[in-house]
Amino acid sequence: MARNLINKYIWIIDTIQRYGRITRDELNRLWVKSSLSDGSPIARRTFYNYRQGIQDMFNVSVECDPATFEYYIDASGSEQDYRLRNWLLDAASMSGMLSDSRDVAERIVLEDVPSARGNLPVVIQAMKESCRVCFSYQAYNRINTKRNIIVEPYFVRIFKQLWYVVGFNVKDGMIKTYSLDRMSDVTIRNEHFSVPSGFSAADYFKDCFGIMQSKGEPKNVVLKATSNQAKYFRALPLHRSQREEIHDSYSLFYYKLLITYDFIQEILSHGAQVEVVSPPELKAIVVNELRAALANYG
Repeated sequence: MARNLINKYIWIIDTIQRYGRITRDELNRLWVKSSLSDGSPIARRTFYNYRQGIQDMFNVSVECDPATFEYYIDASGSEQDYRLRNWLLDAASMSGMLSDSRDVAERIVLEDVPSARGNLPVVIQAMKESCRVCFSYQAYNRINTKRNIIVEPYFVRIFKQLWYVVGFNVKDGMIKTYSLDRMSDVTIRNEHFSVPSGFSAADYFKDCFGIMQSKGEPKNVVLKATSNQAKYFRALPLHRSQREEIHDSYSLFYYKLLITYDFIQEILSHGAQVEVVSPPELKAIVVNELRAALANYG
């Protein structure tokens, strides 16, 4: 029943977004033709309850224009609010679709992704209560587990299907990033904190590709990509600063970002499809990495 209700919420949101503005009569005409309907229109009181449920679950406000009696989605709010709403809607929609597809489950192939289900709710609760968290951490590049790490969680972020928490490490006196799937024994401490005034989660990684930071200055980067690879970069830009210059058999992509390990690994992952044009220091790093990799086969 709950899943069916969520599907109804998503149908209403998707339909209103698709039409931009729509009257309740027009919405009901489409509703009775949908697979979610029993052939009857949505009652006025029920539609009001659905609007409240949509607001509570997805933070999406379905408003009515009193002059035209048309319903529309209130698009006010920050870019981060917009992205979060879309992410929640996509996740809920995908979950409902997969749950209804058990009869073809053997034909749906998913990636094996480390789970953050256990730790994510605890960290988010700590963020809501502005409380520190304590946990043990097994870093990928360490043999021993580090225990009793105390962090003030500023925000969480997902990157390449892994969840991370970014916060102030109390002992080290600096902001650090932790992968939630490497954390264990996560507890909320009865110690409150405040996020520094002016700190912006959206701006923290604005000059970065991925989850790693750098103390350097953002660099003007130019990548040369084959025509085929350029299509992927257009569909999934590497960074918000991306600009493209199209040529006959290739494209040049321009960025302004920090040169980090994440970004270098991303370039290397595309092999001969992508070439570093500038800056020279990035080109040298990539060449050295390629030579070291080739030496393993010498």
